[in-house]
This record gives sequence, C-alpha cells and structure tokens, in this order.
Amino acid sequence: MRNHIAILLMLVSLLAVPAVSRAQPAGTATVETFSDPALETRARNLQRQLRCLVCQGESIDDSNSPFAADVRHLVRQQIAQGKSDQQIQDFLVARYGDFILMKPPVQPNTWLLWLAPFFVLGAGGAVAWTVVKKAAAREA
Repeated sequence: MRNHIAILLMLVSLLAVPAVSRAQPAGTATVETFSDPALETRARNLQRQLRCLVCQGESIDDSNSPFAADVRHLVRQQIAQGKSDQQIQDFLVARYGDFILMKPPVQPNTWLLWLAPFFVLGAGGAVAWTVVKKAAAREA
C-alpha cells in the first residue's frame, strides 16, 4: 500500500513540474515605460480603463497575465505611433468587444451586463422574503 502511495505522489509531482516551470513570478515581467512623464501618465490612465479578459476583475494595469502584458505593449505601441486614447479604445473594442472596457457603454447588447446585479439582488430579496414568510407561517 505504501508503494502505491509513493508512486502516486511521484506521478503528481511530475505532473506539477511543467506547470511550475512555466509560471512566472510576479514582478519579473519586463516593464515598458515612456521617458516622457506625460506619455507615461497617459498610458497608465488608459491601461486602468481596460479590463484584463483573463482576470476579468482587474485592469490590464494591475494584472500580471500574459494577455494583459500583450495589451499593455499594444497600448504603448499605439501611443508611441501618435494615436489618441479614443482611437486606441476603438481598436481594442473592435478586436475584443465592449467587455474589454472597465466601464462598458450602456447599449442594448450590454444591458444584461448593467442590469444583472439588480436582477440578482431582486431574486435574493424575493428568496429571503419567501423564507421569512414561510418561517412566520410555521410559528403561527
């Protein structure tokens, strides 16, 4: 029995080695910066307005995912080419959809995105009201 456990542990550790070797420690990614502080501020502000599609809860400025690094590079590249923030956002929305924006516009195809929290809150309130009402009926 001990031999089976030892073999199983060795197999699990061998499977984990490739995943560990591919992982990149936080903070080791190459960081691009502009020498001009105004361009750097502009890039950072724009990066905070764009969502990482891998992490989804973080902006590309905060995320350490490879996707975020690629989009950061793309943003900085387009800023260096002289494109405006709106042109860069339009390009990224055309490529990835409205979900890449941290604040997507309110339009028919994003209504669910904007209204879902209210639906969930309403459904939770309805469930709570039903539970309380049934509990009160049992006590009576």
